[in-house]
Order: sequence, then C-alpha cells, then structure tokens
Amino acid sequence: MTLGSRWHWPRSLFVRLAVIFCVGLAVAQAISFWIAVTERDEATVDLMTGYVEREVASSVALLDHLPPGERERWLPRLARRSYQFILGPGEPGTPVDAALAERFARSITDGLARTHTVTTNAIAGSRDHFQAHLKLTDGTPLTIDFQPMSGIPLSRWLPLVLVLQFALLIGCCWLVVRLATRPLDQLAQAADLLGPDLKGARVPEAGPSEVMRAARAFNAMQDRIATYTAERVQILAAISHDLQTPITRMRLRVDVMDDTDETAKLRQDLLEMENLVKEGVTYARSLHGASEPPCRVDLDALLDSLVCDYADAGKDVALVEHVAIAVMARPRALRRVIGNLVDNALKFGGAATIEATPCADGGAIVYVRDNGPGIPQALLETVFEPFYRIETSRNRSTGGTGLGLAICRQLAQSMDAALTLRNLSGGGLEAILTLAGRTHGNARLG
Repeated sequence: MTLGSRWHWPRSLFVRLAVIFCVGLAVAQAISFWIAVTERDEATVDLMTGYVEREVASSVALLDHLPPGERERWLPRLARRSYQFILGPGEPGTPVDAALAERFARSITDGLARTHTVTTNAIAGSRDHFQAHLKLTDGTPLTIDFQPMSGIPLSRWLPLVLVLQFALLIGCCWLVVRLATRPLDQLAQAADLLGPDLKGARVPEAGPSEVMRAARAFNAMQDRIATYTAERVQILAAISHDLQTPITRMRLRVDVMDDTDETAKLRQDLLEMENLVKEGVTYARSLHGASEPPCRVDLDALLDSLVCDYADAGKDVALVEHVAIAVMARPRALRRVIGNLVDNALKFGGAATIEATPCADGGAIVYVRDNGPGIPQALLETVFEPFYRIETSRNRSTGGTGLGLAICRQLAQSMDAALTLRNLSGGGLEAILTLAGRTHGNARLG
C-alpha cells in the first residue's frame, strides 16, 4: 500500500491551510531551535577550551613548584567538573579521534607545549574520554583525565516554554486561517440561500479589500440575476398578453366555420397554443418566486376545499383522514402544487387519494397517490425538468405540456418545501410534498 492510498488530503480549505501553516511553523521552529542550540554549544566549547587551556597550564605550573609531599593534597582543589589530575602514568589507549576530545587535547597541548612534552590518548568505553600525559620538572609523571562536556545542559523549564510557544503559534495560525476563510464560508452560505425567489442573503461588504471586492461583486451578481429574471417574466407576460388577442380572434373565426375534421383539429391546436403560453408564463413566474406572502394555513381545510371542488366536477378524489394541522405557507402556491399533483394522478390513474400527516418539527407531509402505471425508477427526477414528457406523442391531452411537475417543484422550493416521487409497491405513483416546520410558524390546531 502506497502513502498516497493511506493519506487522504482534507477537503476543507480551512483544514488544509491550518495543516500547512502548523506543519510549516513546527518545522521552522524545530530548525531554528536546532540552529540556536548548535551555535550555543559551539560558542560554549570555544569558551571552555580557552578556559581549560589557561586553568590547566596554571595548575601544572603550581604542581611543578610544590614539594612532592604536598602535591597529593592539592589534587582535589585543582580538579574541575570536566577534568582531574592524577599523579601517575595513567592508562594507555588509542589515539584521540573524537572531534570534541581532539579539540580539548589540542588546546591542552598548545598551552603546555612551551614547558612540557604532552601526549594524549583516548580511553576505551567513552567517545570523548581521554587522558593527557606529561612529566613534571623532577620527573614525576602527571596525568590529566578529561571528560569534556559538549555544551551547557538545557534548563528544565525550556520544554514547557517551547510547548507554550508552539501552542501560541497554533492559536495565531488558527485565527489567521479563520479570518482568511470566513469570507469564503459566508459567500458559500449566501450562494446556498439564493433560492428560486432570488432573494438570497446579502454578503457583508466589509473586511480586507479583496474580500470587499468579492462580496460587492457577488451582491451585484444577485441584483443582475434578479433584474434579468424579472425582465424575462415581463417579456413572457407581454408575449402572452399579445398572443391572447390573435388566438382569441382565430378561435372566433373557427367557431363560425363549418364543423369538419379540419376545423376540430384547428380548434384543438389553438387550445394547445393557449395552454402552452399560460403554462410557460406560470413556470417563469414560479422561477422568479411568488410575491404572495406566507401566512398560517389550515391544511385540512385547504385539502377539504380542494377535494370538494373536484367532487363537484365529477372527479374521483378522496381525502383519507382529517387531521387538524396549521402550516406557514403561501396558500395559492400550495393549492396550485397540490392541484397539479391531483391533475396528474387523475390523468394517468383515473382517481387520486390525498393524505396529510404532521411532522415532529411542526411541519407536515402531503401524499397524493394514484393507481396508474407509475414512472420508471430512472426517471423519477427527470420528470421535474421543464418540457420533459414520458408520453412521447404530440398529443397534449395525454402528454401535457411537460411543465406541470416543473412548476410544482419550483413553487415547492419557493415555500422551502420538498417534492419527490416514488412508485408504490402495489402499483401506482405517490407524490410526497414535505412542508418545512417552523418553531413559531407551524402548530397543531384544536
């Protein structure tokens, strides 16, 4: 298994920048610490070699002038942390080859070269342990046993300081990355809230100049899209209004013509043109968002009224159960959505059944079922696309305009509702309209 297959690069820009900054700062701090400690040790060794050279030369000169009987008593006084004096030939060994020991040996040799002949050798078992051998003026052998230190030991509080310093760097890194990515998060949230009504939240035009430019550009883009959509709706409305007059004149002329097959076909074509123009304008308006304000709606009363209207028209539409539910919605838009779903159920199933159930969050779910042939599973989402018809014939009476479900989906989204379709196990199709709950908007009636 390769490293690439085990490591997954974070998808969040915030996490990516935080990881890069933290790792970079940690590596930079480690390198800086290593350089500082190395330079500190080098300076310490240089200082110690000069100090040891002078101290050893002075101590050897003192021992050389002392009577032989008093030298043993002075040895502990002349000993230091890194070396001590031994009256004797010392231990034999190999030549000094360790870098630190070699530096100290050279320093001692240079300091005593004018008065004594000095030889050095390494001691087995320790890398930097060595001995320097010489003879005093009276021929007494003297050994200087060295165990040099590589540097000054680190303070015990230094690791705590390093941890606190790294924590401070991580905190600053997190703050910097957060400030850098927060405008992107706000921009993404504003884009997500830009729904069919084109009334998304405005991005605050504050912060650094680059962020202000991006926020200003996004807000201007929202305004331009809303303006273009409004102009499109106005153009379609004007076209619809202008087309109504010639279509009406043509229908009047057809009505005074003799009843023939051609006349019937022409009358049917005119009816299709009129329906298509109306559906197109309705779909465009649903895209632009309804100007109807939301209000508290008695869902049971609305469904009962809708069922009664269909019953008066001789349609087989039934309400399964009366459940008192109040929702916040746009009444006309909600009635249009459910009406379109019922019309589809009647067209393809001959009958429709409506059922409403409350949700735990205060919303409601409306089910519209039929006993028709259903829709292929792969097309359950495709049918919401504008002008898409499963019925491939050009007969509008069976295939429709292909805008009914598209209008339903757009109107549902304008109400913060969700509309989905699913095939029933026993045959038929079920449309599910989920009305979002609002803490202070929806309530149970009764």
